[in-house]
Amino acid sequence: MTESEIIEKIKAKGFKITPQRRAIINALLTADKPPVAKDVHKEVRNKHPGVSLDTVYRNLNLLAEIGCLVKINLRNSEKSRFEILKHHHHYHHHLICLGCGEAVCLEKCLLDMHTDVLKNEGYKIVGHAFEIYGYCPSCCSAVENGDVKK
Repeated sequence: MTESEIIEKIKAKGFKITPQRRAIINALLTADKPPVAKDVHKEVRNKHPGVSLDTVYRNLNLLAEIGCLVKINLRNSEKSRFEILKHHHHYHHHLICLGCGEAVCLEKCLLDMHTDVLKNEGYKIVGHAFEIYGYCPSCCSAVENGDVKK
């Protein structure tokens, strides 16, 4: 999604577009990888020093609720990563490293072949999330040496 698409969606739900909200959206759109809330907070505070971490969390949760971003839950961690939905798909898949928490977006839907089976159960599928946990190439050697918890 683009910044203008996100802003239109926020307005359509009756919410205001504040400078802080724009800065949060921009931080998400320009991130190299899905950031955690503290990373978004740090970026936003460069332009808006008074913005609290609570404000960032509230806005991230709002953006997730209205379908502008996906919340990536990191296993064995209280943190989540947040990513703007770049496509208008009803799915989102990630490879998540248990060592460093890196999240890699998978572009193809792994469940497309099963959609008919799910629909036959009487459900109208409106979306799904799929997360695969493992270790990235950088963390694999640490796991083999016993330096990272499995």
